[in-house]
Amino acid sequence: MTAIGRTSTAPDVVDVVALGESMVTFLPSRPGRLADVPAFERAIGGAESNVTCVLAAAGHSTRWVGRVGADGFGDHLVEAIGAYGVDVRAVRRDPARPTGIYFRTAGDRATDAHEVAYYRAGSAASAMSVDTMDLDAVRSGRVLHLSGITPALSADCLDLTRALTARRPGRPLVSFDVNHRPGLWRDVGHGHGPEVLLDLARGADLVFVGDDEARDAWGLGGPEAVRAALPEPELLVVKQGASGATAFHGTDATYVPALHVDVVAAVGAGDAFAAGFLSATLRGKPVRERLRHGHLMAAAALTVPGDLATPPARGHADRLAALDDTAWGRLRLGPGWTQDVRGADEEVRTP
Repeated sequence: MTAIGRTSTAPDVVDVVALGESMVTFLPSRPGRLADVPAFERAIGGAESNVTCVLAAAGHSTRWVGRVGADGFGDHLVEAIGAYGVDVRAVRRDPARPTGIYFRTAGDRATDAHEVAYYRAGSAASAMSVDTMDLDAVRSGRVLHLSGITPALSADCLDLTRALTARRPGRPLVSFDVNHRPGLWRDVGHGHGPEVLLDLARGADLVFVGDDEARDAWGLGGPEAVRAALPEPELLVVKQGASGATAFHGTDATYVPALHVDVVAAVGAGDAFAAGFLSATLRGKPVRERLRHGHLMAAAALTVPGDLATPPARGHADRLAALDDTAWGRLRLGPGWTQDVRGADEEVRTP
């Protein structure tokens, strides 16, 4: 398997760099329509920064690169992400554009009742470009993690993502989460979302995509069809919802079923899965264990109310990832399962 990115020990080289937009999120104080919710609690959101926060909490060195406004919301984002141990020194402040924000309802994102109100048009992040970002900082990781959200924000953001996914000597391992958001692409004038995302994914070394995304965006049914359409990445991970995930390494396919989870909130699982898979990749784990670590990180996110959860201690996660197939299939994880105590493996509930 190809080695991961750079081997330099220079102090500015970190395990993972992620570039993308982060926004201040307003979470409802109670269930109901946005029109009826009287108050909201402030949090942070952003696919790429979520990955760096989870990885930092899991003991990896990470850097988030983005643009925020020179405003209070920008201050909050930089401080909150930095508090996870993420290096935020390469984040640029934009005095002319605001930090993006959004509001959402408390319901499951998969239901028709779920509402999200984005206020991100013209945000500081939409001004990310080859000229406005520190590309040395962006390329200073063993892994560079990107998502399909960034190229939807503006033509400049698309050009930047294309530059970062272009195959060139000495680049970091490029990880790309497709993250197809049809609403973001609906009114843009710089490309058709599905075609753009497929082209960008072909330039990455490691690609994450949901089978529902692949079906909706590209009309592809099943992991094998996705691999046939995306033969270029060395590693392709097709997430199959509650059933599991399949990883293709070259022509080899590895399927690992998902865990039984007592879901508290169905948010943040995709970013957590990517973080778990990347963590195991950085540590040289075999593909099967990488998938299991992805499922474990996703289970941590699913068993807390918000997008970000405290991950299991590394040793605890390694023990669970090493279980035989029968024991893995019996695991049932609920709130508090990530606590690593003596005998914790036996305390994880089974059906």
